[in-house]
Amino acid sequence: MNKNAGYVRNRLSLRKPQEESLEILVQIADSLELTKTNPMNADELASFLEQELSKVKTLFPTCIDFERNFPSVCFSLATGVGKTRLMGSFIAYLYLEKGMHNFFILAPNLTVYNKLIADFSDTTSPKYVFQGMSEFVHNTPRIITGDNYEQISQSKLFESDLHINLFNISKINSETRGGNLPRIKRLTEYLGESYFNYLANLPDLVLLMDESHHYRADRGMAVLEELNPVIGLEVTATPQIERGGNAIKFKNVVYEYSLAKAIQDGFVKEPAVATRKDFNPSQYQPEELDRIKLEDGLRIHEDTKAALDIYSRDSKTELVKPFVLVVAKDTNHAGQLKRMISDPNFFNGDYADKVMEIHSNQSGEEKEDNINKLLSLEKHDNIIEIVIHVNMLKEGWDVTNLYTLIPLRTAASQTLREQTIGRGLRLPFGRRTGVDKVDKLTIVAHDRFQEIVDAANMPNSI
Repeated sequence: MNKNAGYVRNRLSLRKPQEESLEILVQIADSLELTKTNPMNADELASFLEQELSKVKTLFPTCIDFERNFPSVCFSLATGVGKTRLMGSFIAYLYLEKGMHNFFILAPNLTVYNKLIADFSDTTSPKYVFQGMSEFVHNTPRIITGDNYEQISQSKLFESDLHINLFNISKINSETRGGNLPRIKRLTEYLGESYFNYLANLPDLVLLMDESHHYRADRGMAVLEELNPVIGLEVTATPQIERGGNAIKFKNVVYEYSLAKAIQDGFVKEPAVATRKDFNPSQYQPEELDRIKLEDGLRIHEDTKAALDIYSRDSKTELVKPFVLVVAKDTNHAGQLKRMISDPNFFNGDYADKVMEIHSNQSGEEKEDNINKLLSLEKHDNIIEIVIHVNMLKEGWDVTNLYTLIPLRTAASQTLREQTIGRGLRLPFGRRTGVDKVDKLTIVAHDRFQEIVDAANMPNSI
């Protein structure tokens, strides 16, 4: 590891998998040209990509295809290990070592987009990605977003020599429906050209893709390929796409740090499936099964709550308020579950005012209110202990106090199951405590989830 990489590692307190990923970037950045070629000349582009790929393949044989029209490599890190901090370390290193000044970070949805803006711009937050980097105290990176880029003038672009652009691909996708031109490609009066053209003409643009499994077939990605960056850096916990019921692995992975390794190294909670002995679900109606699983899950929740209370008093640390995540089949099912939990006869009505549902059918004030409740779930003045969701919380929702997961729908794909488990993996104290119930995520009886937990706990699992 060279001097600048060592400096970034120490200043950003990188964990082992983050440090190993940074070392890989060091080798790749030293091997590649990090220049642009003419994307309009097919022969020239093909020759350039072939030469660059052979360099990466020599170092990392798992990378057999960039899968883009520019050099792009993927770092696969289990949820909870710190992908956002890793992206920060990539930017800091390329800025210090290679003199790169322009970065474009792509988010898959609004939740991740808002989280990234906060993590890259709020210097007072403990989650600020450049915490400890003295270079960025007086020379604060200019954060340009999909909401403010149209107000950026040429003069403002010279106020800082490090520019980090943050955009939401789902918004770009929606703008390109019907063959329309996305707003980023339209003329900006402050620049005299489109912001897209401005970015595409930069000689040192680096594209970072958060949760990159989203960007394989999007209309928006086809647009962004035209940015012609010098390199693409992808991060994801699930380096695969689902097609026809099959998981197709990425061909450009240069580093993989699996859930199994994260569990073994103690960076995340230990997932475990709770089931009843000799239980035959076929003997019950669907509503009865739901009730049984909810009751079992809430008994585990109350047991966890007591364990966290004891740990807090014994260790003199802040009390963690745990909550339960219930995965519903659809919006009707979510409503039924909420009514069941709110009934005075369900746990004596203890959870009647402590349950909320969130799904895409909500809008306006109700949606805003629920999103605010979600974002403050770790705070003690938030009374919610049960969240019922329908396909809304796959990524970008970084809570540390989810301890019980109750899946009441079949998650069809492995990716979806991994993402659902991923919501509960983060440790509230940043490390394992040695107390079983404080360090454990419990998933209430579902065979398809058992497969993932079994695989993750196998010592030879990659």
